[in-house]
Amino acid sequence: MPKLVSFGYKNYDLVNKKRIAVCKSRSSNITDGDATTSNFVRDLKLHKEGEILERIEKVILQIVSSLSKDEAPVLVLPNRSSWDNIRFDSAIGLQMSSPCLVTTIRSSCPTTATRFAQIVRILSVIYTLVQSNSYATKREIFYQHSQLFGSQRSVDRIVDDVSCMLEVPRRSLRVLATSKGLISGDLCYLEEDGTRIDCHSNSAAVAVSSNIAGIRNIVSCAKFILVVEKDATFQGLLQDDLCTKLSPCIMITGKGFPDVNSRLMVRKLVDVLRVPTFILVDADPHGIEIMCIYKYGSVAMSYEARSLTIPSVMWLGILPSDLHRLQVPRDALIPLTKTDQQKLNSLLKRPYVAQQPEWLKEMELMQKSKYKAEIQSLAAIGPDFLSSIYLPNKLRYGGWV
Repeated sequence: MPKLVSFGYKNYDLVNKKRIAVCKSRSSNITDGDATTSNFVRDLKLHKEGEILERIEKVILQIVSSLSKDEAPVLVLPNRSSWDNIRFDSAIGLQMSSPCLVTTIRSSCPTTATRFAQIVRILSVIYTLVQSNSYATKREIFYQHSQLFGSQRSVDRIVDDVSCMLEVPRRSLRVLATSKGLISGDLCYLEEDGTRIDCHSNSAAVAVSSNIAGIRNIVSCAKFILVVEKDATFQGLLQDDLCTKLSPCIMITGKGFPDVNSRLMVRKLVDVLRVPTFILVDADPHGIEIMCIYKYGSVAMSYEARSLTIPSVMWLGILPSDLHRLQVPRDALIPLTKTDQQKLNSLLKRPYVAQQPEWLKEMELMQKSKYKAEIQSLAAIGPDFLSSIYLPNKLRYGGWV
C-alpha cells in the first residue's frame, strides 16, 4: 500500500490557511458567483426557457408530422440501462457515449403505447411549467394523472427519460423530487425563496433541499465533508456530536442508495467549498456500490454525470482490511450470501476498479474472507468506538483509499 498522506488538522490548516482566514472573517460567504461557480448555475444558463420549449416543440412536431401522414408516431430514447452505452472517464465518471444505443417507443405497439402516452403527458406538463416559470414535484404530477401513470415509479422513470431525451437536466425542467437525504454540521445557506437554513444543530438534522440549484450564499468553515451511508449511523454520529469533536465538518446521508438531490447537494458543496470529501459505508458489496455511485455515478444517470459525480470522494471505511486490523469479533461479521458474491463479482468488472488498485485489494480481501460487516459491527469493540476512536484516527492519520 502506498504511503498515506497525513490529514492532521495542523497540516491541513497550513495548506488551506487562506481559505480558513477568509472563513473566520466577516466576508466568509462563499457564493456561486465566486471562481468556484458550480455546474448548477451553468446548467441553468445553458438551458434557458426558450431552448427547452423549442426542444419539446420539435418532439411534438415530429409526432404531428407522422399523424399527418397516417403513420403511427414513435419516440426514440437513449437506452439508460445498458453498459454498452457507457464510457468511463476517471475525471468525470460513467458517461453516456455518443452516439448511443436507443429504445424505440411505438404508439401503435400494445406493449409501449401506454409509455408513449406517459411521455407525451410529461412533455406537456414540463412545457406548461417552463412557460409559466413554475415548479411541480414528481409526486404532484403523479396525483394529477394517477390513472395514466399507475405508480410513482413510472413518473420517476419517465421524467428521467424525458430529461435524457431532451438533453436537459431535470432541475431545468422545473420538476422537483422530494429529498430523502439529511444534512448537519458547519453550514448555513439561503434557499431560492430566501429562507435561511442553519445546519448547526447537534440534535436534529436538516432535510436536503428539493431545489439544489436555488441554493445560494453558502457559509461554512468545514474542513471536510463526511458522507454516511445509513441514516441510523448518521443519527448516532449526530447524537455523539461528531461535527464538534472532529472540528468543523459537514455530515450528509442519502439513507442508503442516494437520491439525486443528495448527490447534487454533495457535489454542490464540493464545488463551492473545495474541501476533502470522505464516505463511510458498510463493508459489504452494496455499501461499496453506494460509494461508487457517489464517486463515479450510475448507468441510469450517466447522461448527467458532469453535474452529479464526485470523483474526489475517498473511501474512509469501513474497509474490509479494517475488520482484520481491528480484530472485529467473528460473531459481529456476516457471511456473504450468494447475492452478495454476485454483486461483488459484478463490481470487480466495473471499468473504474482497474484504476483503483487499493479498492481492488480490499474487494479481493472480502471475496477471499467470504465475510461482510455493517458499520455497527464496530460497536462490538466498544459502544463509542466509531465516533471516539475509529473516525478521529482515520481522519487524522490518513486511513482511507
